[in-house]
Amino acid sequence: MKVTISDVAKLAGVSTATVSHTINNTRYVSSETKEKVYQAIAQLGYTPDASARSFRTGKKKTVGFIVPDIANKFFGTMIESVENFLSAHGYHLIIANTKEDMDREENHIRLLTAGLVDGLLIASTMDDFQRFDDLIPPGFPVVLVDRTFETKKYPSICVSNFQPIYRSVCRLAGKGDQRIGIIGGLPRLSSTKERISAYQQAIADCGLPEDEQLIRYGDSMENSARVCLDELLERSCDAIIVCQGLMASETIIYLHKKGIQMAKDIDLVSFVDYESTFYQLYNNQMDTIVQPVEELGLAAGEQILRRIEKPDAPAFEKVLTSAYRPYSTQAHSWAHSDR
Repeated sequence: MKVTISDVAKLAGVSTATVSHTINNTRYVSSETKEKVYQAIAQLGYTPDASARSFRTGKKKTVGFIVPDIANKFFGTMIESVENFLSAHGYHLIIANTKEDMDREENHIRLLTAGLVDGLLIASTMDDFQRFDDLIPPGFPVVLVDRTFETKKYPSICVSNFQPIYRSVCRLAGKGDQRIGIIGGLPRLSSTKERISAYQQAIADCGLPEDEQLIRYGDSMENSARVCLDELLERSCDAIIVCQGLMASETIIYLHKKGIQMAKDIDLVSFVDYESTFYQLYNNQMDTIVQPVEELGLAAGEQILRRIEKPDAPAFEKVLTSAYRPYSTQAHSWAHSDR
């Protein structure tokens, strides 16, 4: 049975008028009462019976950004870039953190689309497009960021890393490395699928042994790289590609603690997806794949505002490219070029 505004009002202990005013921001409602209403909306999974036009009237000048881990500097840097752009255009930004949990993402989507924001940026952790799609009210402005779905219903901004990873495997093979391991993110994510596909294609094209045990998976959260790294070292890898910045920094520290020297005992390809002097300390010891994270955030901010103005416009897909830098040719200005 469909949840109604009366159900929300009953659970929140308020009138239906108060629920309506909270959702549409048409009258002052205390913060305490708003919180009760929004909690009831999230708990019941209520979606307002309103057309896209009603969502667009009386704009709140606020955008929501649902990210998988605010502690990850990749998303932190992206958030800052988005917020700087939106602020310059008179908009505020609300951040919601899923911790790579699909149920948390569902609750955040229900809450934010119930009247809190004019549009949503989402770095989704969902593995089911239909589940995601069912949560979005018709006509509600949404832009997918960094992660996409095979079904191209929603506009998206992402980064392609196929060529950099393919090139890195070929370079390692050319140096004589035979057992090249890779640490990817969550297997369900589009970004992970692309990176692993590039690795597998390059392994095959370079004539290297294909060993599924050399493919390990972590996530975007802290402390996920160590187990993967131990497993690859046990399998006598002479090179490792780490497909995410946080896991890469953890890998560098862990190798150092174990007394394993990069570029001597093992070759490393590290994703660099946020600005940090930490990477500059090691940029002459490892190959890097530098992500255009600030550009990604800027493009996301631009596109969500366009979507808010024209929510019925055709879906688009904007794909940025990363920069692959073999360590022997890296310049000291690596962090600012190719952006």
